[in-house]
Amino acid sequence: MEVLVIASQKGGAGKTTLAVHLATEAASSRRVLLMDVDPQGSAIEWAQRRGDAAPDVSAIHPATIAREVERARAEGYELVVIDTAPHADSAALQAARLADLVVIPCRPATFDLAAIGATLDLCKLANKQAVVILNAAPIRSRVTTEAAEAVAERGGKVSAVVVHQRVAYQHCLIDGRTAGEFEPNGAAANEITALLADLKSSKSAAPQPEKLTNLKASKPVNTSAKKPVKQKVEVT
Repeated sequence: MEVLVIASQKGGAGKTTLAVHLATEAASSRRVLLMDVDPQGSAIEWAQRRGDAAPDVSAIHPATIAREVERARAEGYELVVIDTAPHADSAALQAARLADLVVIPCRPATFDLAAIGATLDLCKLANKQAVVILNAAPIRSRVTTEAAEAVAERGGKVSAVVVHQRVAYQHCLIDGRTAGEFEPNGAAANEITALLADLKSSKSAAPQPEKLTNLKASKPVNTSAKKPVKQKVEVT
């Protein structure tokens, strides 16, 4: 079983949106559990609107993360995605220590870039590999390249895939869907498919910043075509 942790010590980075999209995309071919460790419970609210479709989603108390990960392993899950809370050093560190990979979403904005050092330091403390995802980036703007350079200067590895600011990411969440289900074959769907593939091959060298905004993504998997898996929404 693999554990993917979505972490950012900066609020408003888009962690939950990224978490539900990656978990749903992976659930097209694997048994996935999304753990909502954020007290705000946004992932749980999304799951309640979604109904019985995969992935399974559980609300987890920070103190029980390690135990719940082991329970997921025993229950046969192939991937656990953990959506952590911002400004929660202790809980995020516990989650990071359990991770196979830590994903750090970061908007290409001044305050977000200034704050990313805290999350990178947390990953170093946990001795875990981390990948920074430039999230909610403007389309066709040099600011994305500049942000990638700024992250690299801070010692962060930047994903080749940029997640752009697109209306599909907002509209799809209203009724518990993802961008790939809301607009199959759309640009947002392509980005998530490409991002999951990039994370799977995260051992590859970090790309040059100038290549980041020119990614041609592969055709997405239509998760809506998959037979729904009964969802487990529980609070522990």
